[in-house]
Amino acid sequence: MSGSATTGGWGEVVLICDDAVTGIDVVEQGDPLVDSTGTLPWSGPSSDPVSRWVRAPLLERLGDAAAALPSDLRLALNEGYRRPSLQRHYFDGYAARLREQRPDADAAEIHRLASRYISPPALAPHTAGAAADVVLTDPDGVLLDLGCPIDANPEESEGRCYTAHPDVRGEAALLRRTLVAALTDVGLVNYPTEWWHWSYGDRYWALGSGAPYAIYEACEPPAG
Repeated sequence: MSGSATTGGWGEVVLICDDAVTGIDVVEQGDPLVDSTGTLPWSGPSSDPVSRWVRAPLLERLGDAAAALPSDLRLALNEGYRRPSLQRHYFDGYAARLREQRPDADAAEIHRLASRYISPPALAPHTAGAAADVVLTDPDGVLLDLGCPIDANPEESEGRCYTAHPDVRGEAALLRRTLVAALTDVGLVNYPTEWWHWSYGDRYWALGSGAPYAIYEACEPPAG
């Protein structure tokens, strides 16, 4: 499948499984994974310490975005690097739920629909350390409402996980616009089916930024 893909909940976006993304070359730059501790507050549920790690240039940009936010907002990291085995577990589990919900859908359709929410393991920015799932909090670390919970899938959120969903209004919409502006200004690219997912250096970033190739591919987790 190529070009814009109908996403099944709202609007049309290019999905990470589309030819426009999968056809992008990767020229690995070798930038290290670094620990975000001390740069960004942590809001994630994972006890796996590697979840706090991202590629060094991504962390630098996240720090710049955090510094640019209004004084009453904080940027917090929910998840960075993800082990490839966990990515596979997430993708296969969501695809299995979709097959139960859509018994008439063929394998290609299930793969496409699953890609709205979980990147196929071979393409996943998180396994490259190139993606950050982020939230906004107040100065006391209390999560702010951006229209739907982080990690809510399209079915659970009735499409409000999409960054530009028209049903997100009021304060939540204002917070989304603030988040988008801060992260876009430092060169990150959003996956438009997930308001919280931003990346630098992966194939989707290359597509969104106009870069000639991606600069990060799946990598091993930091030792220890």
